Parts: sequence; C-alpha cells; structure tokens
Amino acid sequence: MVPGGTPRVDKSPDGAVLTSLRGDAAIDRATHAARRLIDALLRADRDGTDLTGVAERLESVVDDLDAQAPAVQDRLVDMWSGEGTTRHDPVTGPENAIAPPLTLSGRADGSVDGEVTMTIPYQGPPTCVHGGVSALLLDHTLGVANSWVGKDGMTAQLTLRYHRPTPLFRRLAVSARQERTEGRKIWTVGEIRDDAGELCVSAEGLFIDKKVPRPRREK
Repeated sequence: MVPGGTPRVDKSPDGAVLTSLRGDAAIDRATHAARRLIDALLRADRDGTDLTGVAERLESVVDDLDAQAPAVQDRLVDMWSGEGTTRHDPVTGPENAIAPPLTLSGRADGSVDGEVTMTIPYQGPPTCVHGGVSALLLDHTLGVANSWVGKDGMTAQLTLRYHRPTPLFRRLAVSARQERTEGRKIWTVGEIRDDAGELCVSAEGLFIDKKVPRPRREK
C-alpha cells in the first residue's frame, strides 16, 4: 500500500518512515540536549548540585533564544509551511523537547508501528508512564495510521483501556490501524505493549474527516 501524497522519508511501501528522524542540524542537536536537560533536572541532587549556577546559565540561554525568536504567528506559519512530515509535534517531533520522541513506520498492510522508551519526565505512578502520556502517544499514532491509508481527520472520541501499568525505562511497542470508515467518520484502533509483549493500553478512536486551516501570513 503506497497512499498518494503520504509524507515519508524513504520510498519503501513497507517500513516507510512516517515521522521525522533526528538529524545533525543544529536545531535537532539543541532539542536533543534540551531533552537531556529535562531528564537531568529531574534526576539532579537538589542538595548537592549548584542549582543556582545552573539556573543562571539556563536563564542566559533562554534570554538569548527569546531575543532572536520571531513573532509567534510567523513561527506558526513556518511550522506548517511544508507538505511533508511535521517536526514540531509533542510525540514524534525532533524539534520538540517534550517529545520522547517516537518514530513511526507505515506497513504494507495499512498499519503503523514504532518503538519508544519513556523515562522519568513521563512518570505518573512510581516507575510507570503517566496515563495521560499513554493517551497522547495513542491519539497521535492513531492519527498517523489514518494518514498512512489516505483518509484522516480530527479526533472526536478516544476511548482507552488500561490493562496494566506501562513501565518506564523499557522498550514499548506502539501500533495502530484504521478499521473502517463511513462517510466522514473514521474508526481506528491502537495499543501499547511492553518489551515482554504484554498489552498495557488499548485504544479505540473516532475521527471526523475535517481539517483545521493552516496558519497563513497576513497580506
């Protein structure tokens, strides 16, 4: 299955990468460093680390970035200007420091799948992934599955069942596939499994074939 116009990185219909992989560009490196920073701050020894010095250095970096940043509307236009994969979303975006990030591949049977290891920033219960983060992963993956087969839209309803705690620090398999469509309605299912193959979370989503207009520069 090679849906027309579907964003991807390579040319293979089976295993085509649907979400952007980290590259060597400065923005990718900076974002990866920011992910490490978030994780390191959560692991820091609050009594034994010079956090005052850390705060001052970080504030200097942020002040410099803020001073060079374009207007928000201009940045939004830039984010949505391409026709390929987006690089800023909070699940797969190599330019988004809160993205794990998850990389998803499309399969010839119409499904999509990927693997990700969640760490301390995504913790809910002790040593487990926050349930809302699991929902975020699945909502996005179901949406990518819809795009892969060529009929997608906005989430109207997402139903999740938490079968067992989803572990941190272990490789998780995330997958989804579109089940059926009826007019503008789209039904899609997905799941998260741990590295032992145990089902952690399953999801059923209803999507509506409708798009939000992309930001444009004012004339």
